[in-house]
Amino acid sequence: MGSGNAIRGSRVGAGPMGEAERGEAAPRVRVSFWCANMHETRPSFASDAAVPELWDCPRCGLPAGQDEQAPPAPPKNEPYKTHLAYVKERRSDKDGKAILEEALERLRNNKSPW
Repeated sequence: MGSGNAIRGSRVGAGPMGEAERGEAAPRVRVSFWCANMHETRPSFASDAAVPELWDCPRCGLPAGQDEQAPPAPPKNEPYKTHLAYVKERRSDKDGKAILEEALERLRNNKSPW
């Protein structure tokens, strides 16, 4: 290792980057957003840019809105459904029994259902 005096990430002759080299910064506006956990986030936007209605809270990940008194509700997470659960949504028990009887009858008669 070196002596520890070098500044990492710089080069000889590098000076401070300021507005003189980059140009002037665009005028900015800070907007407050609140999530359901009442976390406040204040991102800045260019003054002529469109401000979004929702912003993701960096602390908890919930959507945040501009109305402190009525922040957006957390999204509802659907639980994982098995194939059987989806089938039961489409078919009644009566339909299932009829399909099962039809398949068993084909097997009994040595007729392939496929």
